[in-house]
Amino acid sequence: MPHFTSEGYEIAYSIYGEGPTILLVHGFGSNGKVNWVNTGWVEDLVAEGYRVVTIDNRGHGKSEKIYDTEAYPSSEMAKDSVNLIKFLGLKDVAIMGYSMGARISAYVSMSAPELIKCAVFGGLGERMTVGMSSSGVIVDALLAPSLERITDPTGRMFRIFAEHTKSDLKALAACMGSSRQKISEDDVRKIKMPVLVAVGSEDVVGGRPEPLADLMEKGESMVIEGRDHMRATGDKQFKQGVLSFFSKQYPA
Repeated sequence: MPHFTSEGYEIAYSIYGEGPTILLVHGFGSNGKVNWVNTGWVEDLVAEGYRVVTIDNRGHGKSEKIYDTEAYPSSEMAKDSVNLIKFLGLKDVAIMGYSMGARISAYVSMSAPELIKCAVFGGLGERMTVGMSSSGVIVDALLAPSLERITDPTGRMFRIFAEHTKSDLKALAACMGSSRQKISEDDVRKIKMPVLVAVGSEDVVGGRPEPLADLMEKGESMVIEGRDHMRATGDKQFKQGVLSFFSKQYPA
């Protein structure tokens, strides 16, 4: 994977296809390949005529691993996505993030609106402005000596996923220790480009999509029926909803 330097860190990215550019920002404990290639998103978007750029967020995938929690607020991680867009000489791109990636995408949309044509926030609805109360148990689970020692169900879920993606557990613990800051409702109201908020109907991590979408002038909401936080990522109805949104707001 190619790398570039952002804020002093080495950040990995990949580019697929040709056409209008969509930047995909993965969720916590994942990476560009697991979140977007393995789920078929890259293939489907390229088939629709888009150029797709995936980024491995700092501390994840092939990007530099950092063990300082001060490197991981979502507002800081968002700088890597902004810097990648500028590094590639792009503007008027679409951005789509899932879970932590949705929070990062929101910060990108707020800090560099001149670069973003439209956005999709997947897997994170009302929890974006409420914050996350389970980060402590997730940190504990990531640092536990073994999976067998973890009893909290949320902690176990994230530890299993982190082991599945062969992630650096200490880097993820540092990330989880600081990156879940909430965004105020007033800040969300400042997002003026079209945004689709899509969350699974069974997703207790992300919360309902409607309250977040309703805060934005051009916000739309979508419920991914029958899916929870982990199983919504590559869902067919999710993809259909996003492709319909892009066909109207960012046609290939």
